[in-house]
Order: sequence, then structure tokens, then C-alpha cells
Amino acid sequence: MREVVDDFAGHLAGVRNRSAHTVRAYVGDVVSLLEHARRMGCAELPELDLAVLRSWLAKQRTTGAARTTLARRAASARTFSAWAHRCGLLPADVAGTLSSPRAHRDLPTVLRADQAAALVEAPGRFAPFTPRVPPSPPIGSDSRAAPPGEHGSRPTAPIGNDSRATPPGSSGFPGAADGVAEAVPLRDRALLELLYGTGVRISEACGLDVADVDHGRRVVRVFGKGSRERAVPYGVPAQRALDEWLRHGRPALAAPHSRDALLLGARGGRLNPTTARRIVSGYAEAAGLPPVSPHGLRHSAATHLLEGGADLRAVQELLGHSSLASTQIYTHVSVERLRAAYRQAHPRA
Repeated sequence: MREVVDDFAGHLAGVRNRSAHTVRAYVGDVVSLLEHARRMGCAELPELDLAVLRSWLAKQRTTGAARTTLARRAASARTFSAWAHRCGLLPADVAGTLSSPRAHRDLPTVLRADQAAALVEAPGRFAPFTPRVPPSPPIGSDSRAAPPGEHGSRPTAPIGNDSRATPPGSSGFPGAADGVAEAVPLRDRALLELLYGTGVRISEACGLDVADVDHGRRVVRVFGKGSRERAVPYGVPAQRALDEWLRHGRPALAAPHSRDALLLGARGGRLNPTTARRIVSGYAEAAGLPPVSPHGLRHSAATHLLEGGADLRAVQELLGHSSLASTQIYTHVSVERLRAAYRQAHPRA
């Protein structure tokens, strides 16, 4: 079975061109399915049938799996079954008729235009981090073996810090290097302007190289899901933020291991998406805005484009959606806002 799973993972990555996250999720689902089949007495893969698949999904449901999770696991099973049948590992595509619960899609959280503007301007008005002073250990205690994050740990690193090599002249502590302290807000402003100004995914923003930015045409070259390439325009505010970052911020953070990465962590490595999410949520909290994630900024950008009159197909292209159905959820957001305004303003509402 292990060889079958490895071959399936290679098919997803090499033939279907799926992302590493998708491959990991699908392989995990298939491993769970095969383990369930073994517990039900299926010693060999050809013994897998529709009843086992339905039993597996029912088991997932009883353990509290969400409808979206069940829908993805059913999709994993269908993809695996079709591949195994084509490869001669299954006598029939046993999951071809497998149904799954319709995933419930909540309307995305969207900032107002003024709130989005306040967020992208926050790096110039709020500190990018708040150092945490570790409490003193009790008298007589030995803190030498204290685990990271407890009373023996270093002060909290600045937003945007990464865990790689410390740049020359920096001790690794927040505020130790004036150049880093001045560069981090410039990096944060460029990140926020890119996320809202282009609507790119956080992984796409962090994966940008310096050469991917076309300053003359104000376009960034983005590699999205499935390594699909697209060109996304950005506006004048993002252009200014990028210019400031590239001229005055990035040189202060750049290190030999920075290579061509556009956005850098405080220690010179490529900015990590997890750290970038913390940057967005941190500035939103500092500015007194509703909780928002990088994907929330992507939702906001798409919704504001549609409300401003952009064509749905154009928004689909900008966001890099392979299906128009993924983009249509933003029309629901706009309709909800229109309905709320109608209820508030119309005398016959």
C-alpha cells in the first residue's frame, strides 16, 4: 500500500501539478481511507468498494469533521479511485458515484474601503512590535533549562522576524540594529499595499522575487496554484511603498542568503507566510480594526473591485481563480451590502 500511496502522490505533484499543500492533504486522506478499509477487512486494494468509502465518510462525520472537510475527503477519494482504476489497481472506479455533503460557504469578512486604507497606512503610525519583558524567575530557581517561550526565553522578536541567520551587526534582539528597526515598517507597508492593491494570496506575495516587479508597467508577475503564472497590476500607493522598501528598507535587511526575495524577514531570509499573517493581524489590532487575515484583504480587494464596476471575469483573472464559481462568492458579498443599505435607507424596506 505504501508504494501505491507514493505513486499517487507523485501523480498529483508531477502530472496534476498540484501544490505541496494539496498533495499533503490528499495523501493524508487516502492513508486514512486505506487504514479504515484494512480495519473493515479489505486486505488488498482491489477489495475496496463503495460501501467502504461511505463507511469511511460516515466515520469522519461521527468524529465531528466539518462539511467542508468531508467534501474535500470525498474529492480525495474520487481522485484516488479514478487514478487507481486507470493504472489497473482497481477493477472499477468505485468512487465515481460517491456523493459528499455540499460544503457550506460563509460570506467572507470584508473591510470597508476606509478600514482597508487605515490598515495599509498603519506601519507609519504604529510600532511593528511590542517587546515582552520576561518575568523574573522565583528566588532559588534555575532558569538555565527553561524551554523557549517561558521565563528563560529571549524577548519577543519583532513582527517579520525569521529564525535564520542574524545579519551582521545585529545581536538578534528587537531594536538592536537601527537599520532593521527602520526597515521593518517599510517592509510591512509594502506587504500590506501589495496584498490589498493586488489581491494576491499570502503565499504568492511571500514568493515574489525582485525581478517579478515591473516598475514601468506597475505589474507583478505572480505564480499561483498549480504554478500558473499571471500578471497583476498595482496602483500608485503600492508603487511608492515598493520604491521606499527597495531603496531604503531591503538593503538594510539583505544578507547573502536573501538571494532575490522581494520581501525579507528581519534576519534576511525570505518572509515566511506565517509571519506575514501575524503582521497583518497585528496591525489590524493596533489600528482598532476588525480581526482580518491576509485572505481577508484579498476578499476586500475583490469586493471593492466589483463594487467599483469591475467585470467578474477580470476579477477572476486578477485573483487567479481557475473557475468562475470561486469568484462569484464576491458578488454575494456585494448583494448583501446592497441589501443592508436598502434596509437602512429605503422607506419601504
